[in-house]
Formats: sequence, structure tokens, C-alpha cells
Amino acid sequence: MRIAQIAPLYEAVPPRLYGGTERIVAYLSNALVELGHDVTLFASADAQTRARLVPVRDQAIRLDPAPLKSDVAAHLVMLQEVKRRAREFDVLHFHVDLLHFPFFEDIAGRTLTTLHGRLELKDLAEAYRAWPHYPLVSISEQQRRPLRFANWAATVPHGLPGTLYVPPARPRGDYLAFLGRMSPEKRPDRAIEIARRAGWPLRIAAKVDSADEAYFRERIVPLLDDPGIEFVGEIGDAQKADFLGNAAALLFPIDWPEPFGLVMIEAMACGTPVIAWGCGSVAEVIDDGVSGFIVHDMDTAVAAVGRLPQLDRTAVRAVFERRFSAHVMARQYEEIYRRLAGEPAGAVELACTA
Repeated sequence: MRIAQIAPLYEAVPPRLYGGTERIVAYLSNALVELGHDVTLFASADAQTRARLVPVRDQAIRLDPAPLKSDVAAHLVMLQEVKRRAREFDVLHFHVDLLHFPFFEDIAGRTLTTLHGRLELKDLAEAYRAWPHYPLVSISEQQRRPLRFANWAATVPHGLPGTLYVPPARPRGDYLAFLGRMSPEKRPDRAIEIARRAGWPLRIAAKVDSADEAYFRERIVPLLDDPGIEFVGEIGDAQKADFLGNAAALLFPIDWPEPFGLVMIEAMACGTPVIAWGCGSVAEVIDDGVSGFIVHDMDTAVAAVGRLPQLDRTAVRAVFERRFSAHVMARQYEEIYRRLAGEPAGAVELACTA
């Protein structure tokens, strides 16, 4: 099939450092090429892809040193180019929320839109009611709850290439890890408290957005004085295998309705179990007692650290391979594309939820 993938322009595809949506677009595009499809990727020029790249901006927005830039203008220019070339594709797969809705109404049935963020925000319901003909994909069943009325085609969990992270032969397992954004909803403060109460070192690899600088400075920096707490900053893929693979567990103590939580399957790919608060998509990603532990308060989180020896790291990796590889994700999308294009459906399951 001739498939267009339309990525956000905020990060490179895949991102050099932190970033979720663009990472998934990269892995999906490559996996679809491996399956024999003709894939065209609309993204910034610094993308690394096996697909045919259409560069619509010289570089991704976040790491562009230009002091003044317009993300709206950049995305509108990209959508204009996609619109100009729309006849070249059987399916156009958008990953830019609903920005494209006003421009592709005449071919909405040939589009697919994966929603990567939270959906309980004010104004969203009215917008999705205004454009009801666009087929949508959620990344967890929990994510779609605020918009149950919307035109859902399937739920497709994220996936990673099976070779991206390889579990170490002899993981040290001598520290706990926190990986993500340094923000109130990700609760790095909880991670620090869990580690302290359990008597374990904690290594924190996190991006600090400008919007979260005050939170980091006022709430987290004072907690970093403990010699057992190490802040290593923002890391990219090259460092994640070592950072996650040698941890005893990833702490994921979120305090918000997480749409998916990519870092959970990154840890699982390394064979590293996850101790996660039971919010958002967590129960759909973590097999409690197999790939990690789902907790609901500080006491059970601390107790879960003591239960880590009960888990088999080989089994954690096996769950990843069965449920969250890029190949599994691409096969699920492939079936939806065929349905949209009117081709005969295969035997692949459309959704994979826990």
C-alpha cells in the first residue's frame, strides 16, 4: 500500500532526546517499510527513516536555536504539502492531533488519525463532534473515555523495534530508575520518596521543560541533596539501554490519566520490571506480578520494591515481544489501512489491550 505518515514537527523523527509521538512515527514507518509497503514520511529534514522522506522544515522545532519561530506556521506549510500530494497515497496517517481536520474533509475516509495525548481537555469534545467523519485510533482504552462518542477505528498500543534495547546479560540491578519529564503529573517526588523509604539509590533521567522549571527548582532540587539520589539529566536512546537495563526497576509513580506511557515498554524491552501507580493506561500495559507491580499508595509501592526478586526479567522481556514490538504495532495498523482502502481484511487483531 501507499501510505503517508504525517509527523509533528516539534522533535526529530525519532527524537534526539526526549519525545514520544515522533518516536512512534519513526518506528511505525520503518516497520511498515519492512512489511513491504511504500511509505512516505512528512517530517523535519533531520528525520532518520527507511521511508521516503519529504522534509517540510529544516530541523525539528524544539532544538532549533532560532529565538523566534512559529509552530503553527510550520505545521500549516506541512499540511499544505500533504494536501497537494494526497492523491499519491491510499491512506494518510496523521499524528498531529486534529490540526488537519478542516483541510481534508473531502477525503476523511482515506485518513487515519492517531491521538497521542490526553483527551479530557475543554473544547476537545466540541471539536470532535464538529468533525465526526475522521477515523481515529486511541493508544489505550482509557485514553478514549472522555470522547466515547468519537469515530474510533481501533486501539493500537505503541511498539518499539525488538533490537532497539537488548537486556544486558548480567544486569547490575543495584538502583531504581525514573525516566521521563520533570513535571508534577509524573511525580518524581514520589519516586524519590519510594527510593528513600525502601533504602535504594535512585537515578533520575528527566527532561525539564521551561514550563516545569519552577516546579523542578522549588520542589525537586531540594530533594536531590540526598547522596542516594542522582539526577543525570535528559538522555536519548543511546543511553537508555544501559540506564534502564541495569536498574532493578523503573518507577512510574504518575498522578494523571496517562494515555500510554512509552517509558514502561522501554523498560520492559530491557527486561526491567515497572512499579507503576494505577492511573491511566497502566493496567493495560503492565501485567501485574509478571512485568511489574501496579500500586495505589506509597506503602504498597515501597513494599513492591521488596518483591522485585519474585519477577523473572526474561518473562518481562517476553511480554514486551508478544505485545509491544514495532512489528506487532505495524501489523495492527496495516489491518486498519486495508479496511480504510477497501481491501480484504486479514486475520490480524485490530486491538491489543490488557
